[in-house]
Amino acid sequence: MSDTDGLLFNPHTADFAQFDPETRRLLKATIEWFENRGKKQLLQDDLDAVWVSDFLDFVKKEKLFATFQTPSAFADGDENRRWDGARNAALSEIFGFYGLAYWYAWQVTILGLGPIWMSDNVAAKKRAAQELADGGVMAFGLSEREHGADVYSTDMLLTPSQGDAAADSAFLASGEKYYIGNGNIAGMVSVFGRRTDVDGPEGYVFFVADSAHPNYHLVDNVLRGQMYVSTFRLEDYPVREEDILHTGVAAFEAALNTVNVGKFNLCTGSIGITEHAFFEAITHAQNRILYGNPVTDFAHVRAAFVDAYSRLIAMKQFSGRAVDYFRSASLDDRRYLLFNPLTKAKVTSEGERVVGLLHDVIAAKGYEKSTYFREAAQVIGTLPKLEGTVHVNVGLILKFLPNYLFNPAEFPEVGTRLDAADDEFFWNQGPTRGAAKIRFHQWKPVYEKHSGIPNVARFYEQAIALTELLTAAAPDEQQRQDLDFMLNIGHLFSLVVYGHLILEQAEITGLDTDIIDQIFDFQIRDFSGYAIALHGKPSSTPEQQAWALASVRKPHVDGERFDRVWQHVKAYDGAYEMRP
Repeated sequence: MSDTDGLLFNPHTADFAQFDPETRRLLKATIEWFENRGKKQLLQDDLDAVWVSDFLDFVKKEKLFATFQTPSAFADGDENRRWDGARNAALSEIFGFYGLAYWYAWQVTILGLGPIWMSDNVAAKKRAAQELADGGVMAFGLSEREHGADVYSTDMLLTPSQGDAAADSAFLASGEKYYIGNGNIAGMVSVFGRRTDVDGPEGYVFFVADSAHPNYHLVDNVLRGQMYVSTFRLEDYPVREEDILHTGVAAFEAALNTVNVGKFNLCTGSIGITEHAFFEAITHAQNRILYGNPVTDFAHVRAAFVDAYSRLIAMKQFSGRAVDYFRSASLDDRRYLLFNPLTKAKVTSEGERVVGLLHDVIAAKGYEKSTYFREAAQVIGTLPKLEGTVHVNVGLILKFLPNYLFNPAEFPEVGTRLDAADDEFFWNQGPTRGAAKIRFHQWKPVYEKHSGIPNVARFYEQAIALTELLTAAAPDEQQRQDLDFMLNIGHLFSLVVYGHLILEQAEITGLDTDIIDQIFDFQIRDFSGYAIALHGKPSSTPEQQAWALASVRKPHVDGERFDRVWQHVKAYDGAYEMRP
């Protein structure tokens, strides 16, 4: 085996030198717990749908969630406890690497904590910090069977307490929540509901419930799997004043802002899953003899691997840069509100695409129960569908298009944020309105700076062409009401933003020019594909159809560059194998 380029997370070689000593220790301890459990047991637990109680015992022993999920203001003097987006991303990637169920227990705890850390309820915050210190997990009671995650509609009703009940509680809550992770054991469940005595948005309430309370009824697990995705029902559950986190519009905003925080982990979970699948796929294919030749001698196989690898590296580059913008955000710099749904919609969709490319190569091997790949192929498609579908998030992304493309502003340079700082803004994001007013730094200069790379230059032509479409043949009022049409515009726009942050991060990480060129090879192809799709939309005009055909480009072909990138891929043969 030759040396790899080190761009993928490898549990055998990761040293986490960028973090402080205790963070390094905990990340390595987490890896060691999984490796000691061994691949056979890990995969069998997934097949047998074993609840992750052993993992949560480890979390409790190491105070893992307490250290990573407690803001420093409630750390009880422990200097290692803070909410640090950079190290949280690293831990999320590790969890994804070993299994979605472990990532999910972490993810829904983050969601459950969101309304708590965002509230002014100090008693609830102290209780949450203690729950974490004791090894507990949280849950986020937002979605319902009839309404999904529609925060405008909820059938969880809070009736003002009367008579003797009023001495012990402010409200009695009744209703059912559906698709609630950790709802089986969460010490604190952040529940969204509405008052029966107040109409409109002022009636919204976020409150805390305890899954061990006798008026909390656990119905079942919606899934067959290791994750416990519960249905629970409250029947005259007593909600005390000290249980109330938010009321009115603030409750509505806490729901959306919590999802902003939670979305951020979807990309790293997807990356971890995809990386493990990649290690298995290249090691299998490179050593598989078919018709007297290694499978990787076939041109289409190498093309699939190079495409998968370049897409995976792009996922990591974009997500790594997005961390910086979220950690550096403020009420005056809300650019993260564009980059955040892109980590969710674009990166997770790319993860699904990468695993699909790899599965096309290893074929039946990817179904074998002795492979992590079987699990990866089964679950990778879930991440684009959590915290709002891809369609919902691309629709959100469209709100930012005019200012991003046509109305840039000046901002101080945002550097790499690996410092051991507490990200307080996560819990003080402010109002959820005003997305269309958010400004962004100029996107053209970074493309122009890297236009010496052939495929960057060619993709930049397409990006400029998109601005020409939106000025010379912009969607009319009827088309703007056609979500199917506008989502296609959203995907085209997403590619421009995706490439922008990839190039920024490539400068920071010193990414090999060959890999950058290969990344923009698929960016060009993807843009051309969406352009052709726009051409075929029922409502596209002759001018838009002409634009679509004119904006199609073929990537710059460089066989020597492709071969060099293939050598990067090939080096991962045997680079990682989980302990048996």
